[in-house]
Amino acid sequence: MTSVEAKREAARDDLAARDGVLVAFSGGVDSSVVAALAHDALGDDAVACTAKSETLPEAELEDAKRVADEIGIRHKIVSFSELDSDAFVENDDDRCYHCRTMRLGEMQATARELGIGTVCDGTNADDPGAGHRPGLQAVDELDVHSPLLAHDITKAEVREIAAHYGLSVADKPSMACLSSRIPTGLAVTDDRLTRIERAEALLRQWGFDQFRVRDHDGLARIEVAPEELERALTREFAETVREELSQLGFEHVTLDLHGYRTGSVSPAGDEEATAESSSDD
Repeated sequence: MTSVEAKREAARDDLAARDGVLVAFSGGVDSSVVAALAHDALGDDAVACTAKSETLPEAELEDAKRVADEIGIRHKIVSFSELDSDAFVENDDDRCYHCRTMRLGEMQATARELGIGTVCDGTNADDPGAGHRPGLQAVDELDVHSPLLAHDITKAEVREIAAHYGLSVADKPSMACLSSRIPTGLAVTDDRLTRIERAEALLRQWGFDQFRVRDHDGLARIEVAPEELERALTREFAETVREELSQLGFEHVTLDLHGYRTGSVSPAGDEEATAESSSDD
């Protein structure tokens, strides 16, 4: 048995020993692996729960539904709004703490309704060392179980386990919530979130895999993965994206020649991947 196989079995046994678990599920690779392990261990006593809010792109919600069906796990969708929190809207250095506290609070309330005693998330063993991660404080304060972290499963090993289960998201790039595109200190509003989502939908239509559209209060800064940068430097793309984003309300549209970088509008090392494990990865 390899090290990864041993860790996978240990995490599965950990979940199997519980009466039932509710997984905070975004459809990203981390939460999908936890959901697959939970379903493998507990069958119908495992539930994947996705929290729908303004910061979750509709495409990601549809992806979560598809992946839950792929796993075969019972899937529950709950709705809430981070914009109800003044602390979240203010968008300070602890925005992810406020978001994760609300999101996981919804998970715990849903678990209580279902008579489930354990809420799990997709925090993996690489996350605590990944810089400024205030959302992990919320995980600890709310006593949420992180089986990947508990059994020292790294991001690379998460992807290996995802491949073992045949999950289509095994190689899916991390996708943070839409608020991560707004610079720290600039208020998070429904209008900004909406235009970011629509702008990124355009990049998705163009076939880009790893990208962000950062909203600098009227200036759209587009980031794409370095290996995809050449495709973004065509006249056709430049003209199309400038016209489309102008119609969304952006006064200026730029392409960042540094390429995609996590947390490039937030404190160093900010938890841009938090959507994967809380809402993912």
